[in-house]
Parts: sequence; structure tokens; C-alpha cells
Amino acid sequence: MTPPPSGPLRHADFRRFWAADTVSQAGSAVTLVALPLVAVGTLDATPFEAGLLVACEYLAFLLIGLPAGAWVDRVRQRPVMIAGDAVRAVLLLSVPVSSWSGALALPQLYAVAFGMSVCTAFFDVAHGSYLPHLVADGQLVAANVRIEASRSAVQVGGPGVGGALVAALTAPVALAVDAVSFGLSALLLGRIRRAPARPVVRTGARTGVDLRTEIAEGLRFVLGDRLLRAVTLTAAVSNLCGTIGASMLLVLLAGELHLSPFLCGLVFAAEAAGGLVGSLLTVRLTARLGQGPAMCAAVAGSAVLWLLAVPLFRADGWFAVAVLLQAAGWVVFMTFKITSVAFRQRLCPKPLLGRMTATVRFVVWGVMPGGALIGGVLGQTLGVRQALWAGALGELLAVLPLLCSPLRRMRRLPDAPAELAHVGRR
Repeated sequence: MTPPPSGPLRHADFRRFWAADTVSQAGSAVTLVALPLVAVGTLDATPFEAGLLVACEYLAFLLIGLPAGAWVDRVRQRPVMIAGDAVRAVLLLSVPVSSWSGALALPQLYAVAFGMSVCTAFFDVAHGSYLPHLVADGQLVAANVRIEASRSAVQVGGPGVGGALVAALTAPVALAVDAVSFGLSALLLGRIRRAPARPVVRTGARTGVDLRTEIAEGLRFVLGDRLLRAVTLTAAVSNLCGTIGASMLLVLLAGELHLSPFLCGLVFAAEAAGGLVGSLLTVRLTARLGQGPAMCAAVAGSAVLWLLAVPLFRADGWFAVAVLLQAAGWVVFMTFKITSVAFRQRLCPKPLLGRMTATVRFVVWGVMPGGALIGGVLGQTLGVRQALWAGALGELLAVLPLLCSPLRRMRRLPDAPAELAHVGRR
């Protein structure tokens, strides 16, 4: 079904989709602070153990990311998202229950983090594939701007609220807030009425063979297009190096600097505030600089700002400067994030959206468990701040794939050519 050409906000189904995502992100912002603090504060995790927890949070994208995309293309996406929300709610509720019974231990946190990553792998692929069915192609940038802006808006308060909840109720109890948010998200998704046509699954062939063929189609589409390959590699390098530092940030703040849970949450709230401002400036910046040059400037500028913040994370007045630099990095980086997502969605034929999204997630998120483990090893052997330095210096390399492609001088990124309109149909 093709949506009418009015703005996305006029569609009740998009508003429900948007609200479900916003509610879920609000709870996740609490977990962003609470789950690591359960490990570091409640269970006294070492830097390596903290890094391993972060690795578990992204491991599913490496292990099942590709088949998840091929499978999601075969089914209706909305039930997949609803199931993902429901299971994540149950997983998070298990943490406060175990804490109250005195049975909470690191292996359970690893299991919860990995289970969450499995659900998120399927949910995010279905989410990215379902949005283009709710809004017209010409509305995708506007829809993504609204989604990213609301994500950033709720995440501004979420980490600070999470820090306050941890201080008042303990970290395990704070995770119950996220569980409730996932349940509400599932209810909102269940109220969406519009659904794409049921996917047509090829018959007369072995399912395993079909699955491998469909995975290969997604890989060829992403890695075979020069522009899409450059965008994906840039995001992968940024995520790899960013996770090296991010896996150790709370270890530094809570474990070594002994900052309060509220101040720890403030760092992530500032990042979200920066993301909100950046999402609102994206259209203006790309119009002024051109989409390709703006993406290059965003990746390079954010890397420099994050590098400047590393030595200033201290238990004194410089902490405020570090937080501001961290936020400024996200103001800049959002131009790359939003523009690249909209570019992928416009370029990709709709029957291939799930596999394209899964392939990108496999590459871009699949490197994050490795980054977290590298961060944990560096933090354990060389020191936590040294791990932050390594990640920030590595971020400077992320812009190279963009600079080595035609993107660096393209004012407008291309749409899908007409001959690709039916690629991926079965």
C-alpha cells in the first residue's frame, strides 16, 4: 500500500509507530546508565568484566544479524517488533527479581544483555524495514528526523532520571522502568492498522538454500554499491573505535573518579541533548554544504571534539567542559547518522530492505563486541583512560572511506535507479 503524499505526522499509524519508538527509547536511556552500574557498582565488575558486558549487548548483531534480515523480509515486520518488545521487558524484569532474592550475579547480566541484543537485532531490522511502508519515499528524511529528534529528546532526560533512580532505588530496580516502557511500546505497535502486503516466499526449494541466497543478495547490494559501501565502512570504524572508549567510560566515571550516579547519567544526557540539536540542524547543514560534504565534515568534526574531551573527564570543574565537548561531538555527528540512514532507505528496493538493514547492522554493529572487548583488555592492562585515548584516536580514521569515495563532493546523494525497483522480489 502506498501512503498518501501528505506529511508523515498526518498519518495516525506513523504517530503510533513514532510514539512506540519514543517510549522504548526513553526506558532504554535509563538502562544505558543502570545496567553498567549494576555490574560496576552492585557487583564490583573489573574493567574487563564491564567490557564483556558491553560486548554481550551487541553480540547478536555479529552472530545472527545476517539471517535475521533475510528472515524478516519473509514475514510481517510489526509482529516481530511486538515480540521483541515483550521479550525484552521480561528479560529486564528478571534483574530486579534476582536482586531481591539475593541471586543476582554477573553471568545473569551477561545472559540478559545477550538476550536483549538478540531481540534488538530482529526488532531493529524490522523497524528499519517497516518505516518505508508507513511513509512515502519523499517523506523518509522528515520521518527519520522526527524519530531521531524524539529519541534524542527523551534521552536527554532519561540518563539523568536513570542516575537519580539508581541513587534512590538502586540500579536493579531502575531497570524495571525500562521493562515497563517496552511493554507500552508493544501495546502502541499493536494499534497500528496499516501493514505491507504479506511477503511472497519462494516455494519448491530448500529453505536453507533460499536463506543463503537471500543473505548473499543483501551483502551484494550493500558491499557492491560504492557509495553505500563507503557510508557503511565509515559507520563501522566509528562504532568500533567509539565502543572501545564507551565500554570504559562508566568504569572511569563511577569506578575510578567515584562520581555520583546522577553525574554519570549527566554525561549521557548531554550526549542525547547534542543529538537532539544535531538532528534539528541536519536539514539546514546538508542544504548549505551538500549532503556528501556535510557527512564528511560531521564525521571528522565529531572525532576531533571527542578527542579533546578525553583528558578533561576529571573529578573537578573540567568535568563540565568534557561533558560539553562530548555533547558538541554528537551535535555534529547527527548529520552523518540521519543522512546516511535516509540515503540507505531511499536507495534500497523495498523487497530488499530487511536484508539491506541486516547487512549494514552486521557490519556496523557487528564490530562493536570486538570494540568492547578491546576496550576491556586495554582498560585492564594499560588503564581505563588509556583505553579512552585509543578509542578517540581511532575515531579520526572513520572519515577515510568517505574521503576516498565520490561522496566527498556530492551535494545530493542518489535515489534508487528505476532498474532496481524490483530487485529482491521473490
